[in-house]
Amino acid sequence: MLRKYREAAEHLAWSLEQREALPVALQLRFEEGLRKATTHVATLLLAVDPPDAEVLVDGKPVGRTARTHKLFFESGQHMVRARAPGREESLQVFTAMPGKEHEMLMQLPRSSVSTKEVAAAAPKEAPKALSSTLADRTQATSPWASWPGALRIAGIAVTTATVSVGSLLMIRASRLDGDLSERRDGLNREPTTNSSMCWQAPQRSACAELLRLRDERNQSGVAGTALVIVGGVIGAATAASFFTDFSFLGRTPARERIHVSPVATGQGVGVRIEGLW
Repeated sequence: MLRKYREAAEHLAWSLEQREALPVALQLRFEEGLRKATTHVATLLLAVDPPDAEVLVDGKPVGRTARTHKLFFESGQHMVRARAPGREESLQVFTAMPGKEHEMLMQLPRSSVSTKEVAAAAPKEAPKALSSTLADRTQATSPWASWPGALRIAGIAVTTATVSVGSLLMIRASRLDGDLSERRDGLNREPTTNSSMCWQAPQRSACAELLRLRDERNQSGVAGTALVIVGGVIGAATAASFFTDFSFLGRTPARERIHVSPVATGQGVGVRIEGLW
């Protein structure tokens, strides 16, 4: 009646867990109230292994230890985290839809044991109420935990390396150009020689150093420019992959994930991109 549907669902569900202490009339009343409340909230059936793991929803602890939790959420995105001593932390994000029932399985593998020990410690009593495909749907949601993620890592690394090396080569070409100009000016100041004679001079003449500097400058400039262009192309492709939906390949579920907003500061103007990849 107060339209606090999530709180109502939580209290009614907890009360019905103790139904043996309730009169039959009250049980029926609570069941009817719970049905009405759940049409306005999302229901999450959360299975956790190990059962003593600490569960936090949107940064707040659930407050009870159990292998299976029944939680209620307002519509929108929510973050569920589970952690336990000696276990790897698990983090998942889901979008709550009013009237919908979601399932989630969070397994926290041991962080400091061998592979055989981890296999021996795998849960043997997973909740039967959850379907066998639930584990496949709730694998790590990291943006790097798939083949597109591996390509993104490689793209970022290659972009950084090529642009860095290309920039260094362009800086080197600029310095060589300065040395070349200085030595050419020196030759022009001598009465018996000038820089135009050096382009046809033999290798062992006094102009050999000038010719070497010219070739090194040209090579460094061309190589540096090419590397910067290649790095820019790879970087653009890597950035574009974050906006590409790979769900048509059947590997990644489609989801609303990108938010772009303009940003203006005293130093410049740009955009801020955030979301879940």
